This record gives sequence, structure tokens and C-alpha cells, in this order.
Amino acid sequence: MNLLRPAFSLFILLTLITGVAYPLLTTGLAQWWFPANAQGSLIKHENRLVGSALIGQRFTRLGYFQGRPSATAETPYNPLASSGSNLAVSNPALDETIKQRVAALRQANPQANPRVPTELATASASGLDAQISPAAAIWQIPRVAQARHLSEQALRRLVEAHTQHPLLSFTGESVVNVLQLNMALDEMENGKEKK
Repeated sequence: MNLLRPAFSLFILLTLITGVAYPLLTTGLAQWWFPANAQGSLIKHENRLVGSALIGQRFTRLGYFQGRPSATAETPYNPLASSGSNLAVSNPALDETIKQRVAALRQANPQANPRVPTELATASASGLDAQISPAAAIWQIPRVAQARHLSEQALRRLVEAHTQHPLLSFTGESVVNVLQLNMALDEMENGKEKK
């Protein structure tokens, strides 16, 4: 019994430190130093929650920029089922899916370069990417411009304004958050940038 008492006491102490004190401390510090990030990087518009800067959304209308395809189960961009398609590169089903996506992208955007950016035809490992490269956004400009009756130059400026650059060039690539870009697109469509 004397041997169990120190082991049990140490178990309780470590449980309190690692299971209670440490999580409370880190949560409190995160809420204090980075409140928006700690709460999920939520995006609100006119006091209404519209999404998160970390999780992509499905935009299917021609007048919106589209993100990477999602391979999550049941519904696209389902954060509860984050996953890729799990199809191997050698799998004919993956080849067929990509061919169909490329054909649909070209059909919806016939004025664009026939070389579709890879990320617009392939899902990521998480299936939840909220960002695309500036090149993938620029590729979509002819379709969005035609659907919204906006100038391509105005849309290029909008993409450039919403491009997020890494702090240091070797730490990552520039990206564009699709939800924030589409929200800015809706705000822009007030007649100022019409053709």
C-alpha cells in the first residue's frame, strides 16, 4: 500500500497539470493574444457568420471564384469528414474524375487559357482548402467578368488586393482566400467597376 500512494499522488498531480492547468493556460493565452484565431478565424458579414478563413466553401455559380474541389464524405467541405479521396495516382477513377473536372472548368470558362491550374482540378489531402493560388484565381477572371459584367482589369486588381503573401518568401507561397475574395466581389458590384 505504501508503494501505491506515491504513484497515485503523482498520477493525480500530473493529471491536474497536464489535463487541467496546461490546457486552461494555453487557451487563456491564445484568447488573449490571438482571439480571432483561437475562435476559429470566423468571418462575419453584417453581424452574420458566413464562414471561416480556414475552411473552404462550395461556390458553383459562374459569377463567383471557385476553390479547390473537395473530396470530403457526404457533402463537399464537410469539416467533420476531412479527408482526401484516397485514390492512388495510378487509379483510373482518379484520372476520369480529373478529366471531368477539367472539361467542366474549360466549358464554364472558354475564354481562359486551356491549361487549367492543377489545384482547380484536384482535391487536397484535407478536402477543406480555403485558399487557392493567385494564378488559379486569375485563370477564373474571364468567367467571373462575363457573368458579372465587370472588367477583367478590375477583377485582377481585386485578386491582387486579396492576395496574402508569406512573411518570408521561403516560408510559403502567396494565396488568395476564396470566401474573402467572393465577399469583396459582392461588395465591388455596386456599379463602380462596370465595363
